[in-house]
Amino acid sequence: MMFQLKKTQVSTANAPAAIGPYSQAVVAGPLVFTSGQLPVDPTTNELVGGDAANQAKQVFENLKAVLAEAGTDLSRVVKATVFLKNMDDFGAVNEVYASYFGEGILPARSAVQVAKLPKDVSVEIEMIALV
Repeated sequence: MMFQLKKTQVSTANAPAAIGPYSQAVVAGPLVFTSGQLPVDPTTNELVGGDAANQAKQVFENLKAVLAEAGTDLSRVVKATVFLKNMDDFGAVNEVYASYFGEGILPARSAVQVAKLPKDVSVEIEMIALV
């Protein structure tokens, strides 16, 4: 007999709406999988400008909103993937990243440079968290 997990879509107005055929996040069993979040202000639907660190702050605020809608928070994140337009921004984004995670077990993480991100932003982050 195969075990079947329930799958639930997560959607919140406190983070940018999905602009394509995807969900902001999906809860499957005890895990929530976020889509990559961009530095878009959900109240204006405008990109947040500035350097990669400033963009990363908005990305984290968007991720916090999506995780909250799923019934969890950053303290329950088990894996993060950071996509950077330029690996030279790693240090600045890493400082922002560290400021959003407190004491305790830090999530596993990958950070990769990509050729281009949607809307030509500097950073995109996706996460997997426990519900």
